[in-house]
Amino acid sequence: MTSHDDQFEAEATGRDKAVPDAEEGLVRATGTVKWFDATRGFGFVVSDDIQGDILIHFSVLREHDRRSLPEGAIVECLVADQERGLQARKILSIDLSQAVMPELARAQDDRSDRINPAALLESAGPFEPVKVKWFNRLRGYGFLVREENEDEDIFVHMETVRRGGLADLIPDQPLRARIAPGRKGPLAVEVEGR
Repeated sequence: MTSHDDQFEAEATGRDKAVPDAEEGLVRATGTVKWFDATRGFGFVVSDDIQGDILIHFSVLREHDRRSLPEGAIVECLVADQERGLQARKILSIDLSQAVMPELARAQDDRSDRINPAALLESAGPFEPVKVKWFNRLRGYGFLVREENEDEDIFVHMETVRRGGLADLIPDQPLRARIAPGRKGPLAVEVEGR
């Protein structure tokens, strides 16, 4: 069995973009972090420079003294087109000015500004049918609506979606959710597919 580091050292195939000779066969791409799971140690970047999502493993972040990346961060990287898909082999730069997570982290420290959905599990009702109104993965949140009352938006955070084992949400997708009252309105504290 090979380690993740061995996998990243596998042979890369080339593309037409010019890169330094030492990185022959790699493509330079700039993109936005779609999501990054710090527990699993990997995430994905989307880029207009290259077709397909680019896998970023935490091992390529070491030289930047990082183990993860916040959603929305802009990264410039050298990418290998490998058997299992596109993979960042080297991170050239990280721009956190558009990142979603640092702002959320600051808001989380200010308890008057943000509620942790997991803390409201006890006050949530039972699972009920809902559907996705809209969801923006890069911003890290979206809204659901009850099937019998589409006038009331229910806030849902990306972390709640991930805890439910879902990677992304699309409009009109049917779900089941446990909903709790929040300061700014109803809040989905647990979601699952149906």
